[in-house]
Amino acid sequence: MIRQRTIKSLTRAVGVGMHSGQKVELTLRPAAPDTGIVFRRIDLPQPVDIPVRFDSVSDTRMASTISVGGDPGSPRVQTIEHLMSACCGLGLDNLYIDITADEVPILDGSAASFVFLLQSAGIELQGAPKRFLRVKRPIEVRQGAGARLMWARLEPWHGFKLTFEIDFGHPAVDATGQRTTFDMGSGRYKRDIARARTFGFTKDVEAMRSRGLTLGGSMDNAIVVDDWRVLNADGLRYDDEFVRHKILDAIGDLYNAGHPMLASYTAYKSGHALNNQLLRALLSDQSAWDLITFDDESTAPAGFAELAPAW
Repeated sequence: MIRQRTIKSLTRAVGVGMHSGQKVELTLRPAAPDTGIVFRRIDLPQPVDIPVRFDSVSDTRMASTISVGGDPGSPRVQTIEHLMSACCGLGLDNLYIDITADEVPILDGSAASFVFLLQSAGIELQGAPKRFLRVKRPIEVRQGAGARLMWARLEPWHGFKLTFEIDFGHPAVDATGQRTTFDMGSGRYKRDIARARTFGFTKDVEAMRSRGLTLGGSMDNAIVVDDWRVLNADGLRYDDEFVRHKILDAIGDLYNAGHPMLASYTAYKSGHALNNQLLRALLSDQSAWDLITFDDESTAPAGFAELAPAW
């Protein structure tokens, strides 16, 4: 059977929050089968557990934020999408994440550092079957019209495939690839997606910082773009790094469902908010999905039973 996975030993990371600019420490710990991924705010007088669920997402402005019971006034953890993307890319089902502040550190702005941390801790197969969330019929959410139209869709697929198209109307971004497709069964998440960094525009920075956002952002942890060009001295890691990062984010956002997904995801100009709306639309319709396991690995989608190669 395809089995659930956790890590073999604990591992730690220290960094700053992209939006808060605060120093934060993470301790990633193994968890028992069927635990799921649980953040634990250990900086509070009484530690608080925040399980990752689609309905614990309480804010999607600039990042995905979860809070206890989805209540925006409850203890929260911001900017979880890159770490969640890494967990999905490595097939991790169960994990405790102790955190000393309310925001996951941005590290280098991609998921690559989280992949390295998790693989350094080792991946352990557990004695319980992995449950997959299988999409049984198409679900779509749309927003805006004309030039402001954006949409995201899930359709049945024996595997997990993502296609994303961007349109920023910006010279530097327009000069790169605008559309890409990634198949999770390829085993190339670490190589083709994980290293794609978040990005921001200098014209937006001052406005965001006045609202207490991007206080920890720099060219060390983001692609920075002015009115015409990429300002980072080392340029882009991929010819289409912008759209690959949107795939990275979508993988993390969709993993908030609590299980790996069997579906084809297609999106145009989507973001954290629309991705969460898509999950809520799917999971509110009991006829649109089910949970399945694979007792015989040969019946699973290609590549889903293999462990990602170690670094």
